[in-house]
Amino acid sequence: MNGRAPRLPPLNALRAFWAVMRRGSFRAAADELLVTPQAISQQIRLLEETLNLRLFTRRGRAIEPTEEAQILSRFVAAGFDEFSEGIRRVTQTAQRSRININVSPYFATRFLLERLESFRRQMPGADLRLTTMVELPDFDRDDIDVAIQWGFGDWAGLDAQLLVRDPKIICCAPDLAPELTGPEDLSAQTLLHPVRALSLWDRVFAHLGLDSDGITGALQLQDAATMRRATISGMGVGLISRRDAAEDLAAGRLVAPLGADVLAGMAPKDVPGFYLLLPRAHRRIEIIRRFCDWISAENWDALI
Repeated sequence: MNGRAPRLPPLNALRAFWAVMRRGSFRAAADELLVTPQAISQQIRLLEETLNLRLFTRRGRAIEPTEEAQILSRFVAAGFDEFSEGIRRVTQTAQRSRININVSPYFATRFLLERLESFRRQMPGADLRLTTMVELPDFDRDDIDVAIQWGFGDWAGLDAQLLVRDPKIICCAPDLAPELTGPEDLSAQTLLHPVRALSLWDRVFAHLGLDSDGITGALQLQDAATMRRATISGMGVGLISRRDAAEDLAAGRLVAPLGADVLAGMAPKDVPGFYLLLPRAHRRIEIIRRFCDWISAENWDALI
């Protein structure tokens, strides 16, 4: 065998063949397909020539399928069933009202939920299904239409659009503040790292003019809520989102020993953010496209 796939016959010939197999005659197949018996005969002859097989034995006006035709018919039937199912699915997709959204837990609670009703007013028939996940979902396996995730925008193969930056403030519990009189003191502390962006402290150190090779202690945490709790409890120095930090600084739960604006001038590429992510083909579905248009037009910066 040379390993090459056999040349597929024309679809019309297969369609005529399947009609003959189901109807039992060329005339009945012709009536179903709204063509002449001669046209059916021509398609069957083309199929036989393409396959180099005899598919029907003529006995007067009657035809009898060969063994090869019986075998082929099962696969042709399965193929046309698959075509029908595919058409059914894409037709339902084009007219669907449901949208499956997977969102970073922090963005969901701090940004999206309080504004989602405005989208529902624009699309009153929309069936929204919202799940939260720290990791990027598998769009096919998890049946996800759109995701909103935290990071630096480096998602290969996906349409990624920045919705809002997530600037950080260096914070610690009040008891740790006396040990942090300047940026150089950070390297002696336990630094709390977000698992999804282990390079974030390296970027902070570079902005502060420090060598991150001097870091001696580190603790990796899964999400923003855990980072905040660990920082408040005194487990180390955390990078806290500005909105959370403002609340905790005002309440005295945290302090910003180097100043709340020490990271204000970081290069945009070094500041993480929340990104709208989806396979490019998903935008062709109207409900998904309208959700993307809505969320892109919202002013999320006002909530930082």
